[in-house]
Amino acid sequence: MNPITAAEQIFNAGVDSVLPDRMIRNHVKISGSELNAGNITVTLNDINNIYVIGAGKAGAMMARETETILADRIAGGHVIVKYGSACKLNFIRMTEAGHPIPDSNGFAATAKILAIAADASENDLVICLLSGGGSALLADFPEGSSPEEMIMVNDLLIRSGADIREINAVRKHLSKIKGGHLAKTVYPATLVSLILSDVIGDPLDVIASGPTVPDTSTFDDALNVIENYHLTDSMPQKIMCFLKEGSRGIHPETPKYGDPAFEKT
Repeated sequence: MNPITAAEQIFNAGVDSVLPDRMIRNHVKISGSELNAGNITVTLNDINNIYVIGAGKAGAMMARETETILADRIAGGHVIVKYGSACKLNFIRMTEAGHPIPDSNGFAATAKILAIAADASENDLVICLLSGGGSALLADFPEGSSPEEMIMVNDLLIRSGADIREINAVRKHLSKIKGGHLAKTVYPATLVSLILSDVIGDPLDVIASGPTVPDTSTFDDALNVIENYHLTDSMPQKIMCFLKEGSRGIHPETPKYGDPAFEKT
């Protein structure tokens, strides 16, 4: 075998092994009355409803395979994917939205995901499918601001030269869903996250801006990113006001380790 053919086979085998649907199939299984997701086991007899939510560029294949496994056990759900990557689903709604800059579809679909999360009760199970691109596709804005201002914020951050950790530190502190806030909204329902990483080192609070895990960044970190990349004067005034108020404790920090919201996550 010549080196070119060998290299192609190695490359194709690597890609095949991490296709989103294959990853779900390898890690999520039904065994009798139990749902096994990695090292997590959920007794389905104790669950009233199963909802599937999420966002990311791999979301369509992840959602389709989740439907194949759970079928009509799924009571409903909503997943956001980038334009051109949607697929037909039977139990989960799917919305195509803007990436890497959010748009009106993303804002509307994110509101629907938050509504599903808020409606989940103590005996429900919420499965959250997250992959790269989720930060832009899960689009919302802080109180007193607007979608247009958040679109501007994302554009400024992406063009600034900041890395993904820095960009997401800002995004998380301008959101009601990122940075652990989704977990807080889902609680006290049981929350299982299936996360496909696109970030080196797999930091869960950075992938898709960590909507279901404790956040390690702060309002001060977000302000430092804006200052370090000379964006202070370019940012919308209402956005800067919100971040500064958060730094002074006027707005609550993102949920941290030890928050009760993560007890059933």
